[in-house]
Amino acid sequence: MSYNVLGLNMSSAAAVIVSVALMLFSGFLMTRLTKLLRLPDVTAYIMAGILLGPCCLNLVPEPIISGMDFLSDIALAFIAFSTGEFFKLSTMKKNAAKVVAITLWEACLASVLVFLVMRLVFHLDLAFSIVLAALASATAPASSLMTIRQTGARGDFVDTLLQVVVLDDAVCLVEYSAAISVALAWSSGSDAFLDADSLVRPVAVNVGVLLLGCACGFAEKFLLSRKHTSDNRLIISVALLFAFCGVCAILDVSPLLGCMSMGAVYINMTGDDKLFKQLNYFSPPVLLLFFVRSGLSFDLRSLFSGTSAVAGVSLLLVGVLYFVVRIVGKYVGAYLGCLWAGKKACVRNYLGLALIPQAGVAIGLGALGARTLGGELGKSLETIILASSVLYELIGPACAKLSLYLSGSFPREQELLQGEEPYECGGEAPGGESLILAIQRIQGKLPKRNPAMSEEEAAFLEAAEEQLATMGPGRRSLHVRRRYFW
Repeated sequence: MSYNVLGLNMSSAAAVIVSVALMLFSGFLMTRLTKLLRLPDVTAYIMAGILLGPCCLNLVPEPIISGMDFLSDIALAFIAFSTGEFFKLSTMKKNAAKVVAITLWEACLASVLVFLVMRLVFHLDLAFSIVLAALASATAPASSLMTIRQTGARGDFVDTLLQVVVLDDAVCLVEYSAAISVALAWSSGSDAFLDADSLVRPVAVNVGVLLLGCACGFAEKFLLSRKHTSDNRLIISVALLFAFCGVCAILDVSPLLGCMSMGAVYINMTGDDKLFKQLNYFSPPVLLLFFVRSGLSFDLRSLFSGTSAVAGVSLLLVGVLYFVVRIVGKYVGAYLGCLWAGKKACVRNYLGLALIPQAGVAIGLGALGARTLGGELGKSLETIILASSVLYELIGPACAKLSLYLSGSFPREQELLQGEEPYECGGEAPGGESLILAIQRIQGKLPKRNPAMSEEEAAFLEAAEEQLATMGPGRRSLHVRRRYFW
């Protein structure tokens, strides 16, 4: 079988390789443009996918796009495992109740508002309305995580955001499990939704996946506790993540909860954050391909087609209202949740802005819901989720970056020029100080390592040096290289 890529007929293997290279290059080149506009890299990746996809240049064949479905599971695995690092028991004991309250407020309010609009205003099918409402609670952890890494933001706002984003998707999985059961019962015209077994089974499956993730976290701790070289640590970790994704794919469940619990168990048992930094440095190409592939799947023609409708209501109108109502629900719910939890103004005023992105979890569950519902309802559900997710990813990262800026979680330009640290959430922005005091403060805080090198890059470089050092002859050249970098 041959495919046409860049105007050339290629074998299937060559077409896949060239397409992947094209996705990587286009994603990188698009970041050069978005950096000029001060937009996050995630936005560049989505835009690159749209340009390469059927809406614009149509450079990547459809069979290759559909054959990359596995990227969402793999990307979710890396994302969820990385976010598990932020669920240290010492931290959760301080803020667990507040974070859970904020998450329930914003996730549930978004779902309730979407359901009310779809069911009571447009009188759409109950199965369609309830599944779409459940997916409205999801947030994209990848966008927030990549934006935070890019800006170097930190503080109470960042800690709250990361924990809420991960719990957000946990709530979405529970909501989706219950919603799809009710939807299937309603579509079949039976009273099956009154059967406790049909409601408990999906929840039990997700609980089982969560426990399996904990078991994998224990296994990873014991496997990595032995004297393995750093490259073998990466091999074991990636192998466990891939194996876990495979099990979840067999069960038709999202790997998010399980991988999150795997990372949480590992960090709490070992306190080893170096592995997370090494994986974070390893994962950007995977995340780039995932977001570019999301952009490739975006097709405006399905929205503007005159025959596309749900119960006689234009699919475009349904998509636009879902897009707007979810944003309103997220922002108002986050504000009320933070108000109830007693969070500072800089958190409650801007947290809702950072919860706009929606991609991996929603797209994955949307595809699963489309297969489950089937027919026109399934196609309409997937179209709305995919189109809105792409739009959310175009404006969401920018809004997330704006929220980090307004909350004072990373330095403003003037502060960077003065060498000042970002002010703590809730405090006053630091005023201009004398140049002498600023220089003294900077000198006192200068790190021993190269400040231009991130912690992730440093951890990855250290692992590479350790591996090469075991080979013997390269020890001297390695020493020179270490002196150059550090």
